[in-house]
Amino acid sequence: MTGPPTTTAIPTGWRTRFDPRPALVRVRDSGIPIVQIVVAATGSYAFAHYVLGHPAPLLAATVTVGSLGLVRDARPRRVLETVLGMLVGILVAELLLIVTGSGWWQLALALGLTLVVSRFLSAQASFAIAAAIQSLIVMVIPATAPFLRLVDGIIGGIAALLVTALIPRNPLRDALREGRAVFAAVDRTSAALVQALRRGDRLRAERGLEKARALQPLLDEWRSSLESGRAIAKISPFLRRQRFDLERQDRIRESTELATRNLRVVARRVVYLCDDGTARPVSADVLAEIVRGAGFVSDSLDDISLEPAARAALVAVASRLDPAELMPDASLGDQNLVAAMRPLVVDLLTATGMPPGDARAAVPRI
Repeated sequence: MTGPPTTTAIPTGWRTRFDPRPALVRVRDSGIPIVQIVVAATGSYAFAHYVLGHPAPLLAATVTVGSLGLVRDARPRRVLETVLGMLVGILVAELLLIVTGSGWWQLALALGLTLVVSRFLSAQASFAIAAAIQSLIVMVIPATAPFLRLVDGIIGGIAALLVTALIPRNPLRDALREGRAVFAAVDRTSAALVQALRRGDRLRAERGLEKARALQPLLDEWRSSLESGRAIAKISPFLRRQRFDLERQDRIRESTELATRNLRVVARRVVYLCDDGTARPVSADVLAEIVRGAGFVSDSLDDISLEPAARAALVAVASRLDPAELMPDASLGDQNLVAAMRPLVVDLLTATGMPPGDARAAVPRI
């Protein structure tokens, strides 16, 4: 008799550690890039093989895959630069095959020469690597006729540029996600500083300063997505409606980046003041109001109708930012903290679409 079937137990640690949600998010976010690569690679291969009669147009497919990729930055210029790098590698290898033939030392010569030429032509390391990979393929895989693979590479490059315009990625969605991530980080930073002021907690203030200093990478990602999206929207007939939203969001980003610099100044002053352990509820309340205004700016990223509400909230707090009137009996350090909040509010007001001159006039003269 045979016993009951045995089952392999899954370790408890594996069950608790594995979370499919990040993997599903990656797949969802890569949906359009995957479609782009599949359409471009198969289309360029089919055209080279069935229309032009090339027996094995491998490079027509590899150039599209290498130039499009799954990266966030898929602006046409970046795709074109990568395509040109690959074509340089193919051309150098094809010329060397005619002059020297194939072999191990010819392979080494082709790779070395390709890297030298590509580094001379472009400062981007990815340009040289793309060229070297295609050069290697040309040297290793034989061809029936010279320069046939160069034609395949050109076909692949054209296909990559076409799908960039005709099957565009959704730049506005990515930019919105990264813009909200910036404002969420600003909110966390400001919340730590507000709590530090309420409690006179220097340790919490230092944490807020650390958070403020960590904002720049998030801003850089936001800028990269917006630059990529605006470049794609210029050539894609399907993204013309998004041009205004991308431009408006870039204006918000520029003002927000200036605001984060002033937030770091505020954070340093909070750290200095909290050294005495004294609670500062008035300064905390003012900063909390500014944070609420920044939250309205975040909400307006994808809804322009919310900009007036954000502007009104920030103007209300800006009108109170006269250190001598707000806290007449406070020390010079406390008044300087309020003074440091003034440019922060001005930058947030310009993020709502207010002209810079009007934003500066919204705070009282001191």
